[in-house]
Amino acid sequence: MADDAAMDRAKFTAMTEGTAEDWAAIGRASLAHRGEHVDRIVSHLKLLDNDYGGFSVDRLEHSLQTATRAHRAGQDEEYVVCALLHDIGDILLPASHAELGAAILKPYISERNHWMLEHHGIFQGYYFFQYLGLDRDMREQFRGHPDFEYTAQFCHLYDQNSFDPAYDSMPLDAFVPMMRRVMDVPKHSIYRKPATA
Repeated sequence: MADDAAMDRAKFTAMTEGTAEDWAAIGRASLAHRGEHVDRIVSHLKLLDNDYGGFSVDRLEHSLQTATRAHRAGQDEEYVVCALLHDIGDILLPASHAELGAAILKPYISERNHWMLEHHGIFQGYYFFQYLGLDRDMREQFRGHPDFEYTAQFCHLYDQNSFDPAYDSMPLDAFVPMMRRVMDVPKHSIYRKPATA
């Protein structure tokens, strides 16, 4: 079997030597691992468990509360997955965590949800920046953007209020099927030919 797998590999040692057959073999190999990225993201989410960062709930519970609130409010699965992953960058990229969640989900979500994820850190600052000597109205630089209110509502309705130790959050396992559906096939990627009308 190992010999068969080796036979279905690209033959080039430099991309300048690659052929259509090489790239077809690479494509076939990729299909065998489809969906594993979701498992890796779930593993990373689990690293947020028991990391309180000074808050009253750990970072995983905050993420679960945010997603649960969005789900119970009737938001669609894409939005709920965004809510779940909005702070996934807290421990890997703490100086700009919002951008990491946005980058992970960018191929799979609408531009509106991507903008919300990418900017939610600044919008969330409305609730606490003044205590850090920062401008709580930093988000005002984006006033007039079509997704300003959308992002402000995400922070107000689901994010800023999800630090309640008594809240009945859904378990992480309840969200994994949603993640798989949302992240099954990229909506846009440099590696996909654009759909023709």
